[in-house]
Amino acid sequence: MPSLIDIRRRLRSVKSTQQITKAMKMVAAAKLRRAQDRVIGARPYAAQLSHVLASVMAEAGAAQQPLLVEREEKKVIVVVVAGDRGLCGAFNTNVHRATRQLLVSHPQWTDVRILPIGRKAVEFWRRSRYPLTEKTYPGLFNNLRYADAKEIAGFLADEFLAERADAVYIVVNEFRSVLSQVVKTSRLLPLAPETAAAPKPASVEAGAHGKPAAESAVEYIYEPDPKTILDWLLPRFLEFTVYRALAESAAAEMGARMTAMDSATKNAGEMIDKLTLTYNRARQARITKELIEIVSGAAALE
Repeated sequence: MPSLIDIRRRLRSVKSTQQITKAMKMVAAAKLRRAQDRVIGARPYAAQLSHVLASVMAEAGAAQQPLLVEREEKKVIVVVVAGDRGLCGAFNTNVHRATRQLLVSHPQWTDVRILPIGRKAVEFWRRSRYPLTEKTYPGLFNNLRYADAKEIAGFLADEFLAERADAVYIVVNEFRSVLSQVVKTSRLLPLAPETAAAPKPASVEAGAHGKPAAESAVEYIYEPDPKTILDWLLPRFLEFTVYRALAESAAAEMGARMTAMDSATKNAGEMIDKLTLTYNRARQARITKELIEIVSGAAALE
């Protein structure tokens, strides 16, 4: 059995660790509220933006849009979004594992480059055999801004338009709840907004009593022309898609860290209880032993 000094030292160490994990849990909970509000607020905007883009594409046509051109995927950029710090469970490991699975499942990709976002992503993929892009983004989540997403989207668009990349994929943790973060892999470029069934404006048909029937779609008036609007909307759509992915990852990281620190705090409490019990038993055994020695010594003197 360890000595009382060793047990006391271990108790102090575990109690200090418990205070740290409890503080980190509270900080993560405070940051999670802001990050969660940002994600929830972005989702309706993303849905409406996709709807508007679908309507404009149905009117203008998308055949000549360079950001929508499909090419054979040989040169590919994979955007890996991880966190800036650890102590968040399997948050970062799950992203790296999903990225490796993506790369293994596409052997036809002959030229792959990694664009890491987050310090943990930069550190991990810098040690891999895959080359990094000329731009990396460590420490981005300390102060996430829309300007950062705009810069990343602009770099990816330039690479795609210059045909230095045939496609761009992104691997990111999607925020579902405090206890659930799901790794999502999707294609960023060429753009593929949900425009498959965007209806053309339909004419009004007369009803049985000569009254107009309900319209199947709204007829919009475009100013300027639909092509000009589409040319402006597509880069904005890419920027917001990147920003939303970063916001989802930031919220997912805070949720994962809050859960991990809560579990660590509970484990520390259980360890403290066990060590306290061990300390009390060792202390009682020591006291009993000393009493026996005193009694034995007194009996020997008689």
